Amino acid sequence: MKSETSIHKWKLTVTIIVGFLLLFISFVASLSIGAYSIDFSKVLSSLFVQDGSKDEAIIETIRLPRAVVGMLIGASLAIAGAIMQSITNNPLASPQIFGVNAGASLMVVIGVVLFPDLAPNTLVYFAFIGAALGGVIVYYMASTGGGMTPVKLALAGITVHLFLSSLIEGVVLFNETSTEDVLFWLAGGIDGRNFGDVQILLPWTLGGVVLALLLSKSLTILSLGDDVARGLGQNIGLIRGTSAVIVIVLAGVSVAIAGPIGFIGLMIPNIVRTLIGSDYRIVIPVSALLGAVLLTISDVLSRFIAFPAESPVGIVTALIGAPFFLYLARKGGRTA
Repeated sequence: MKSETSIHKWKLTVTIIVGFLLLFISFVASLSIGAYSIDFSKVLSSLFVQDGSKDEAIIETIRLPRAVVGMLIGASLAIAGAIMQSITNNPLASPQIFGVNAGASLMVVIGVVLFPDLAPNTLVYFAFIGAALGGVIVYYMASTGGGMTPVKLALAGITVHLFLSSLIEGVVLFNETSTEDVLFWLAGGIDGRNFGDVQILLPWTLGGVVLALLLSKSLTILSLGDDVARGLGQNIGLIRGTSAVIVIVLAGVSVAIAGPIGFIGLMIPNIVRTLIGSDYRIVIPVSALLGAVLLTISDVLSRFIAFPAESPVGIVTALIGAPFFLYLARKGGRTA
């Protein structure tokens, strides 16, 4: 028993150290790589010393807020996915598969088309409504006829996603003047983000993370099954309701700022549980760390797709995540 505990602590320590190292490297690469290249040494010095140079201006006004937005959204989507997989006891659950992203996207697009002068922070509430709507529809469809299974969840999620996506395309046709920008946003991208977006993201993200950590012990118990959770005195309805609110907040605000970036919430929690186990007091923070890493690295890679032009980061996460999803689906939703 002691040896198993030691091995687990060692794996956790290594995972955290490697995670922070990768986050630092990807963060510096995000500030350095682009149509205008900046030396790593200049990037590091500009973070601590202001010299009024062109390099410093590019870093502070364009690339730094983009990198921060990427880390916040990556962490938010990873935590949202971890929570969804716990409350459904289903490794295939994620904001994208559950229709949360598609629902939020639909409402944001409707808000942009019908009310073009809406402030970005107001669009967040449209995203919350859509996220809740999409999630409820998929959950209802996947739960009927004998209960929820990984395959039923995937089929229901894909069906609702395609349906809502078709509605989005129909809405976009009514606003041809901004069609190009909306389509780019729908692919999921964080380029062009600024500190105004950081200010919108930060309170919602921090609030969601804090609530998720407070709920983490209950999520661990719930992931063992409803009967076990009830036997240990857990209020399953309250846990699921609170968890749903956290998912809606984290996924909704992410979609409002960067569009429906997929697969982060699917991949990261499964990888984390494989590495360090299913204690959500650890899974939640480590998922946040690795989610930030994955989205930041993906954003750097996306800059090479059509260099020097920008490409949506959602292209890279889809290229990585689609094979992962197929792998899980072939295993029947089992990660081990």
